[in-house]
Amino acid sequence: MKSGKVRLGAIILGGGRGERLSPLTSYRAKPAVHIGGKYRLIDVPISNCINSGINLIHILTQFNTTSLHRHISRTYKFDIYSRGDIEILAAQQTAKNRDWFQGTADAVRSYWERFATMDVSHYVILAGDHLYKMDYSEFFQHHLDNDADVSVAVHPMPVKEAPQLGVLQANDDGSIADFIEKPQEQSVIDSLTEMVDGEPQVLASMGIYIFKKEVLEAVLKTEGDDFGKNMIPYSIDNFKTVAFQFKGYWEDIGTIRTFFEANIALTEEKFKFTFYNEDYPVYTRQRFLPGSEIRGAKIDHSIISEGCKIGNAEIKDSVIGIRAVIRDGVKFDRVYFMGADFFEHVSQDTIPIGIGENTVMNNVILDKNVRIGKNVKLLNKEQHSEFSDDFVTIKDGIIIVAKNITIPDNYNI
Repeated sequence: MKSGKVRLGAIILGGGRGERLSPLTSYRAKPAVHIGGKYRLIDVPISNCINSGINLIHILTQFNTTSLHRHISRTYKFDIYSRGDIEILAAQQTAKNRDWFQGTADAVRSYWERFATMDVSHYVILAGDHLYKMDYSEFFQHHLDNDADVSVAVHPMPVKEAPQLGVLQANDDGSIADFIEKPQEQSVIDSLTEMVDGEPQVLASMGIYIFKKEVLEAVLKTEGDDFGKNMIPYSIDNFKTVAFQFKGYWEDIGTIRTFFEANIALTEEKFKFTFYNEDYPVYTRQRFLPGSEIRGAKIDHSIISEGCKIGNAEIKDSVIGIRAVIRDGVKFDRVYFMGADFFEHVSQDTIPIGIGENTVMNNVILDKNVRIGKNVKLLNKEQHSEFSDDFVTIKDGIIIVAKNITIPDNYNI
């Protein structure tokens, strides 16, 4: 990523409280949520950086940071010859600033004295909770070729999703003419709609930006605490701001529904995103687990991570995380089971970790270390959109069993 004094550093934003992903975020930051059976969301932008040749990476964190910090410190280590560094910068109170991060831009502003001293000419600003693969070197080259002050990565999206997105309009030369954060009026959405590959779509900001270092410093001195709401509109009005169109797979993991569907879609044979690419790997923590043990199970279009023990079960369109224990007679249809943090010696006095005999589930997320009894049925038979009791939460019609929860034998919903 270097040419003379041109060097790109990365700032990854650890995200806010992640309330829309609750209860998965009750014990962890959103970027630390497990995805694809063995990874965490934060692995995606970090791996994109490494695969793009960026080895100066800073991660800004604030809420429920313990597991996120532990994962990063155990997983990512540069050697002394690479001149690389990955650094966690947690929200803190200082003599100059007694508040926590107030937004994405304020998080970067809070550590600007440190970022200003880094040996880089540009910064790429990344979210820690998106699923995609991008070569940032191509994005950076586009930025340099256009002599841009600021570049915004954009992705064509269906018009119906415009009210949930930051939508922009680009001129023929790629410069950004207008930017509206979550437009609600149909007339405004219509004015931002354009034909992309023969379909009416809007250009959505991916929340990925490249700034010249001195421009980022100037922008952060203005009012406002958020990149999307404040810094990018200001940049469009005052600096040369261009769009970089990315047409690969991209998903903002913002809700339980998008999180669930993105995971289940990984089981499709020709899904646009894959972890199976040796040339562009997604890195994560090495655990040195044994291979999975499968005894009589019927498994169809599913992902089974290492260290699992699966009996005579039926598993369809599901993702099974590390150290998962699934006993005889279990039926899974569209289930994301995150697995367990440890192997357990079975006790006769308690419901053992994993899934009990003859349990049936459909459209379910099981967090780590759950203990599900025998003959349990998680089917949402009454089609609840929202529901909660002592054992499960339903959001967007998806049943969620939170981390460490025990569900007794014969529970039904």
